[in-house]
Amino acid sequence: MRKTLFLCLTLLLGYSGLASAQSLSPLGTWTNSEKKATFEIYKCNGDKLCGKIVSLTTPNDPATGKPKTDSMNPDPKMRSKPRLGLVFMQGFEYDEGNKWDDGKIYDPETGKTYSCYMKMQNANTMEVKGYIGFSMIGRSQTWTRVK
Repeated sequence: MRKTLFLCLTLLLGYSGLASAQSLSPLGTWTNSEKKATFEIYKCNGDKLCGKIVSLTTPNDPATGKPKTDSMNPDPKMRSKPRLGLVFMQGFEYDEGNKWDDGKIYDPETGKTYSCYMKMQNANTMEVKGYIGFSMIGRSQTWTRVK
């Protein structure tokens, strides 16, 4: 009887831990520390996560008055594409400890792509780190969930 009770308690605690980990999902709408844009993180390609730009604080180019484009893209064919709706994060897979890794993040302001991971800090904030080579060296931002 004790073993059965212990087993049930262990399963219950394990399940509540799993439910807690699942509640710390990056799915949803976020803004970065600069608040220049909002981003939607969504499922793509099975269980992988992607992100796209859903709004810009300044949607139009101040010089031309026209909507901002991906003008810094290294591929000249992509430079006329609008930034709004741009998929700039791809390929994130759940690692462990509320961390999604092995992704790529594209910076439309520089035209550069970096390796990236996302790590949930709590339900409403996450660390997003872009890096080249090793994740020890790179740049982190704290993103905040948009309600």
